[in-house]
Amino acid sequence: MKRFCLALCLILLCACLPAAAEEMPQIPKFREVSVHDPSIIKAEDGYYYIYGSHMAAARSQDLIRWEQISRDAQAGCTLFTDVQQELKEALTYARTNTFWAPDVQQLADGRYYYYYCTCEGSSPLSTLGVAVSDKPEGPYEDLGIFLRSGMGGYNASVYPNVVDPHTFFDKEGKLWMVYGSYSGGIYILQMDPNTGFPLEGQNYGKKLLGMNHSRIEGPYILYSPDTDYYYLFLSFGGLNAADGYNIRVCRSKNPDGPYVDALGQEMIRCGGRPGTFFNDADYVGYGVKLMGGYKFAASATDKNKIAMAYRSPGHNSAIYDEETGRYFIVFHTRFANSGEAHSIRVHRMYMNQEGWPVVSPLRYAGEPDGPVAEEARSGLYKVLMHERDINGVEHVSKEATLLPDGTVTGAYTGSWVCEDGTNLTITLDGVAYKGVMHTACDLSQSSWSTCFTALDETGAALWGIRVAVQP
Repeated sequence: MKRFCLALCLILLCACLPAAAEEMPQIPKFREVSVHDPSIIKAEDGYYYIYGSHMAAARSQDLIRWEQISRDAQAGCTLFTDVQQELKEALTYARTNTFWAPDVQQLADGRYYYYYCTCEGSSPLSTLGVAVSDKPEGPYEDLGIFLRSGMGGYNASVYPNVVDPHTFFDKEGKLWMVYGSYSGGIYILQMDPNTGFPLEGQNYGKKLLGMNHSRIEGPYILYSPDTDYYYLFLSFGGLNAADGYNIRVCRSKNPDGPYVDALGQEMIRCGGRPGTFFNDADYVGYGVKLMGGYKFAASATDKNKIAMAYRSPGHNSAIYDEETGRYFIVFHTRFANSGEAHSIRVHRMYMNQEGWPVVSPLRYAGEPDGPVAEEARSGLYKVLMHERDINGVEHVSKEATLLPDGTVTGAYTGSWVCEDGTNLTITLDGVAYKGVMHTACDLSQSSWSTCFTALDETGAALWGIRVAVQP
């Protein structure tokens, strides 16, 4: 009888739990890897592969547990049989012994094309070439260099530094490559989908933005079938922990532009003035800033008094999953009190009501889709404003309460509405933000939490995480 009563009590207790609580998966155990400037591809073998600078690479089946498959260009590179010898021409030209951010694309012949680049760093003396393999993990065989920069007669204020490639297919099936870092800006080339090389007669291609040594790099273009826009992601600032790396985006109806930001500013105008060098003030006002350095401060009711902080997140790639309709953003980040050590992060990405991507404040942990239950929407939140700056110091969250009556009190005041449990409009101190409310994993508290991510009309991001233990 006692066992029967206990079982009955458990059944009744489970019946009282909200549906969302029953459906949430267990919090996973992450396996971390270090891949700087990660570029992602989903291969035919079912794995997601990321490739980064210095010949680092990793793979995962779930975007959570990663396996390092290649480490660096000097020792532990498995992507080539003998990378120092096979790509000696590129290394010699650039006067270096390592490689910068690569990209991999599968073409119609089923093979994988590895776009590599070399650059010493103190000058735009660089190469960009391609190698090929039957398998995403290699070994790759070099097909040759097709772009060089920094030679005699080259103007580094006008022409691109030929690094940081990303190849992609547009909605018509045409192959493109966007590339560039600092120097004369970001350029785009149309590519031959049969050979993997640029179509003839383009020189460096078409300029999209940047000039006069603007600190803008890491271009990546993603097409959204939901909005019919091409999104050009960029990293502004410097990549070191204190140098303010941050992720921005602009969009266009065409793969080769013109690209504009949320203010309607044409990105072709984004860049430094003639005669300037690393003059961030000239272009900091361009682009939709999705994230920069930030810290979610611990709340008084948190079980674990742990602050979550990223420093200089950047050089991202992104992927759209056709089967699930989900978007993911992949980037590297540094951390507080960790020097220049870095790790990759994968976050969910959503499209807001204005057709702009917004990024979840918490890393992806396998959370399911679906609206947030009404009782889980209101409450005390850690609210973080990213601002449209290049911030070497983290922006820190403040606390505000989203009340059930649709008002906001605390460090910020205003109103909010999220009638369907997904689409959110929140107005704080007179500024309206549009975005998405969703559930994600707050690892600092070992719990699933309600979050929101939104943008204002200027392209500034607002994030919120509901405090796990409500006061």
